[in-house]
Amino acid sequence: MRILVLGQGKTGKLVTQVATERGHTVQGLDIQENAGARALTPAFLADFDVAIDFTTPEAVIQNMRACLAVGAKIVVATTGWYASLEEMRALAESTHAGLLYGTNFSIGVQVMLKLAQQMVASLAGVGYKFSIVETHHVTKLDKPSGTAISIAEMVERGAGSRIGVPIESVREGDAKGTHVLEAISEVDRVVLTHEAFSRLGLAEGSVRAAEWLATRTGCYDFRDVYTEL
Repeated sequence: MRILVLGQGKTGKLVTQVATERGHTVQGLDIQENAGARALTPAFLADFDVAIDFTTPEAVIQNMRACLAVGAKIVVATTGWYASLEEMRALAESTHAGLLYGTNFSIGVQVMLKLAQQMVASLAGVGYKFSIVETHHVTKLDKPSGTAISIAEMVERGAGSRIGVPIESVREGDAKGTHVLEAISEVDRVVLTHEAFSRLGLAEGSVRAAEWLATRTGCYDFRDVYTEL
């Protein structure tokens, strides 16, 4: 399979490495080479089966528009762009393109999201209050993280109402990513934590997602399909 990796930061380079190790032909483009999505011409995109985006909230919008407009397939692991989700969904469906997005492509995080909903469903009615703390490297631009937003959504699903979950965002060093959901009552505390030791889980998940998307069209959320990879 021919994969285009958009973004050659630490995670983007790791995605390139993982995809190559899995037997794919890979080309990477950094943000400078693809400023304003200028490299993503229809002729250029025709040489690839699927693209994977690990760029920035600003760059990813232009990248998605360029890919989806010509019916290409793109896995979007970049976060912070979700105000434009419905626009991108409509574009993908109108051109029979493929869009697979997610706030986190780690399988462990997906399991945490399910556990968060289950935990809150059991605790919300018996005096517990919930909060989230997310910690990432200093170069992560969006606050709160997309994963923290997803956890908050699962908390509200579990509670059955919009309870307004506070999220604290910490940026320090080269932290790979830690998310903590805390439930506190007058008598005890329950903590659910996911800590990433490296970016490898994100890279592997995004490449497996690209393999899955290569034969499909439409718009998909990773948390709805990760068990099929």
